[in-house]
Amino acid sequence: MKLLNPKTETYEHLDPESREIMKKTINFFENKGKDKLKEDYNGRIWYADFLDFVKQEKIFYRLLTPSQYGKEGCRWDTTRNCDFNEILGFYGLPYWYTWQVTILGLGPIWMGNNEDVKKKTAELLEEGGIFAFGLSEKEHGADLYSSEMVLTQLSEGKYVADGGKYYIGNANKAGFVSVFAKDTDTDEYVFFTADPKHENYDLVKNVVSSQSYVAEFGLHGYPVTDADILSRGDHAWDCALNTINVGKYNLGWASIGICTHALFEAITHASKRNLYGKFVTDFPHVQALMTDAFVRLTAMKLFARRNADYMRTASKDDRRYLLYNPLTKMKVTTQGEEVINLMWDVIAAKGFEKDMYFEMAAIDIRALPKLEGTVHVNMALIIKFMANYLFAPAALPEIPVVDKPANDNFLFNQGPTKGLGKTVFHDFNKAYTSVDLPNIAIFREQIEVLKEMLISASPDKEQSKDIDFLLILGELFTLIAYGQLIIENALLRGLDNDILDQIFDFMVRDFSKFALQLYSKSSSSTKQMEFALKMIKKPELNKERFKRVWENYVLSLKETYEMNR
Repeated sequence: MKLLNPKTETYEHLDPESREIMKKTINFFENKGKDKLKEDYNGRIWYADFLDFVKQEKIFYRLLTPSQYGKEGCRWDTTRNCDFNEILGFYGLPYWYTWQVTILGLGPIWMGNNEDVKKKTAELLEEGGIFAFGLSEKEHGADLYSSEMVLTQLSEGKYVADGGKYYIGNANKAGFVSVFAKDTDTDEYVFFTADPKHENYDLVKNVVSSQSYVAEFGLHGYPVTDADILSRGDHAWDCALNTINVGKYNLGWASIGICTHALFEAITHASKRNLYGKFVTDFPHVQALMTDAFVRLTAMKLFARRNADYMRTASKDDRRYLLYNPLTKMKVTTQGEEVINLMWDVIAAKGFEKDMYFEMAAIDIRALPKLEGTVHVNMALIIKFMANYLFAPAALPEIPVVDKPANDNFLFNQGPTKGLGKTVFHDFNKAYTSVDLPNIAIFREQIEVLKEMLISASPDKEQSKDIDFLLILGELFTLIAYGQLIIENALLRGLDNDILDQIFDFMVRDFSKFALQLYSKSSSSTKQMEFALKMIKKPELNKERFKRVWENYVLSLKETYEMNR
């Protein structure tokens, strides 16, 4: 799987209309040029030019309107949405952000029961509208249980809404804001739409210093009728969480786009810089840093794209995506931080310069792991799947590459969000035994030791309450599922075994790092410490393989892409 080079990418896996959307979007940014891109970024300029382009080309309309509500060419197709995510991340997080929060705002609408609102939403999208997701609050963040936005009934079918929402992207210009609240009479959850243009909608301020508008807003005696209600009760709760399943998956793709652009810039700069009579790229430690950045980024893309296959084939009987989605939110985005750190150690002070894309990347890459409940929240979710994943494999269909144009209907009809611990998975060992590579073999040994520890020295009652202990255990488990999808996609897409084995070089090292943390944890038992030591292994050193990856795939990227000035 190749990294995105906007000047050579053909998007042959897409249909002609989708291909046109991607190429026009790339042309928009290349015509804007890096100088103007950076000027707008550093000046915190609202991206009206981008939204005008989206409106003119009806891009959000075509990409984000399910086929039953839009004209020909409209569909919610996760494959092409991944491509679009990647492009926006490549050119700048603010452009991705307005797309991302539009997706979140649309979730409760497309998942709700209000057909009239759905039709109106499609019209607004066609007119170039953007949307907002009114979920978090200032005092409680994303703690949905503590929502203080309330809906009070005045008479049959008429209500009034009061309360505030915080950290709500697009809430200054949204066609609709999907607002999560509680009914004061029934205490049930409810989603309704609010219009930012209404006089009882108080746009308090932008809470960030950015091109994006991330609002604090209040509703004060805001009138609501049954015509504005999207969902109630358990359905509203499920719409909130299922919207996050669909929308926050995109975080990983933003990281992939950001890191890819930064990689082109970093390798080109390093290859031209001469120190002590040698080019920077001749230094062994620089080759190690840049190769590690490249394979980690390739792994991020392999995993996230494979996750899309599981999303597109999901059903009420196959919900494996519920594990892979938070991994895309948490693991891919934290790996993005690692990739930027590795490259920054190579380009050093150059990464601070105001005319470099890298300056944006170094700032924005930090946001992505923190935009959905932090790593801790996602890890707590991931651990719920561990027992069935590791110890109770089920007979489930093998999933192919899913690139064909289709509307992903199930994503808006996911059903109840309860019972995550009952989700079943196929045998992950099928991936790990499907390829014979030295570092994958070592990684399998580490997995077996972890499984043995979980059986023979499982966490006691106190450790199970210790979030820090569970985070370390979760990191080890996460690596197993992460590696599984990487292998699956590598085989499906014909990835060079040199790259795959080099990927598992860092996977072995990362597993060993977390095993050492487990050993060092004050609460780990003597028996757990013994297992942790057995998990610590070195990857196989293969200088020839490393040299091939460095020369054929990393150094060869130098001067292959530079954004138009």
